[in-house]
Amino acid sequence: MNAADQATTLETTSKIATVVNLFKSEFPDVRADLKPWANDADTRELVDPDSIDIGFHFPGRSRLFQSRSILVQIRFHQDLDSQTRRAIGVEAAGFDHEGNQWRFSTVQDWGFEGMSSPTPDICDRLRGFCRKILDVFN
Repeated sequence: MNAADQATTLETTSKIATVVNLFKSEFPDVRADLKPWANDADTRELVDPDSIDIGFHFPGRSRLFQSRSILVQIRFHQDLDSQTRRAIGVEAAGFDHEGNQWRFSTVQDWGFEGMSSPTPDICDRLRGFCRKILDVFN
């Protein structure tokens, strides 16, 4: 779900801002997009209500990232007993004019897969960024 729509409390809004600032401090030329999903019926059917989704866009296609835009999805699980919500993983995907170029998930082996991957240094920096996201939300 769009990060802008999930920013319903001061705590969540602050954590979303922290994530954006973490990414921008690591990769300063990106522009954050707190509403990466279109607001139409077809898209709303596909959106996970238990996620916070943030888009990051480069001014052009980044050869280091092998993409122009990155979608970051922070996945949550609601504990029914205590009603607490905790982050269970982060997924990221890189896109350019040809579509999806790569995917990354902290849920499995923290590996990159797809038609192309970011450079090894960028892969390591993205893994570090995802660790920080999990720290922020947990």
